[in-house]
Amino acid sequence: MNAHSRRLMISVGLGILLNPLNSSMVSVAIPRLQHVYQLDFTVVSWIIFSFYIASAIAQPVMGKASDLFGRKKIFLTGLVVAFVASLLAPLSPSFGWLIVFRIVQSIGTSMMVAVGMVIVRIHIQENQATALSVLSVFLSGAAAIGPFVGGMLIHLWDWSAIFFVNIPFVAASFLFASITIPKGEPTTSTGRNRPLRKWLELIDASGILLFTLGLVALLIGLLSVKSSGQVSLTSVVIGLIGLALLGAFIRHELQTASPFVPLRTFANYPAMTWINVEFMLVNVLFYSVFFGLPSYLQIVRHVSELHTGILMLSLGLCSLIASPLAGRWVDKSGPRPALLVSAILMTLGSVWIVTLNQASSVISVCLALAAFGVSNGLNNVGMQAALFQSAPKEIIGVASGLFNTSRYLGTILSSLLIGIVMGDKFSFGGFRVLGMILTVVAMSLVIICWRRRESNQLKESP
Repeated sequence: MNAHSRRLMISVGLGILLNPLNSSMVSVAIPRLQHVYQLDFTVVSWIIFSFYIASAIAQPVMGKASDLFGRKKIFLTGLVVAFVASLLAPLSPSFGWLIVFRIVQSIGTSMMVAVGMVIVRIHIQENQATALSVLSVFLSGAAAIGPFVGGMLIHLWDWSAIFFVNIPFVAASFLFASITIPKGEPTTSTGRNRPLRKWLELIDASGILLFTLGLVALLIGLLSVKSSGQVSLTSVVIGLIGLALLGAFIRHELQTASPFVPLRTFANYPAMTWINVEFMLVNVLFYSVFFGLPSYLQIVRHVSELHTGILMLSLGLCSLIASPLAGRWVDKSGPRPALLVSAILMTLGSVWIVTLNQASSVISVCLALAAFGVSNGLNNVGMQAALFQSAPKEIIGVASGLFNTSRYLGTILSSLLIGIVMGDKFSFGGFRVLGMILTVVAMSLVIICWRRRESNQLKESP
């Protein structure tokens, strides 16, 4: 890899790491935000929801936009948007404004993730697989160290530091990217002259609007139902409106020529559908621990943000160590054995969470985190390999997009699960109930992986 390619890798890497870094740093800031804004846990959890909903929508939309307006323009615009949001978010006069800037930040960072991989694929021809694996390290590494970085920043300064820390990364990436990324041309030559109506049809603006409104309304309705079981007429009506809008979204996606989520693809390729279901469940498990355990440590155990970040680092480090080992295993034995072991580790980790109490040792907490960390490393490689096996080559781009959608749906569902179980206040009893639910989900995943492994063995046998 020559010097120009290395500079291009650095400029793109510094940009794309902002999305996973900002999605993970906030996990240790939730108790502090509750205190600052005097809000309950359910309301503050929208700091997580908003980021993932916006990312789930922005990434595929910005991928299409890059074809129309050029990838360098989209990448540099994303850096500017992320810079403005990171600068203004700490100055928010209310929690509502903080959510607004958090959404803007998600859109900006998603613009870079959406085109970063493509830029490297197009402009780095030699050792392309190595280049893409380096970008994966930027993504997974940023997510892994996010809680540690967030905990350290909050300990040394305040919650506002988790936004200000983005500014040097943005500045460095913008400087490198403006010099190293070739200008290029839009792949769709008529993009600039396309009428607004045609552009809205191309990105399926109607589908995006139905999906967003339906998902948000459903989440509001469900989160209004507290752990005590109290259900109000308002929450029921809002939830039903959300379901109706999501139903309209499904109908629209099946009929439109350029769908935001190509649902027909799922029906045509059931094996690929199952991979996405598994990936969604995996992310429900992983992110329930990722977002739930820091609150347990700080609110139940009264551990500082710094020490919480240090403990959470064990999850990220185990994931980073397991990923390259998983790659060799998957190359040798296929993805199914690794995915089965991953599901078993998640089951053991969930059971271990149920056994934790207010006086559990640090080692016990680290063991639970290590189990989920190793399983995450196995899943990062195994799920991607299983997707490539199940998806035909002619739709691999669509399959990758749906794969990322499943990831975001899993993270959204994990936040929803935590919000419903905990209600207004994070408690030890709620945390134990969460562990029991995760155990059931993980055991279901073990059964799915085992049956699919047996099915694959029967197909391969003469």
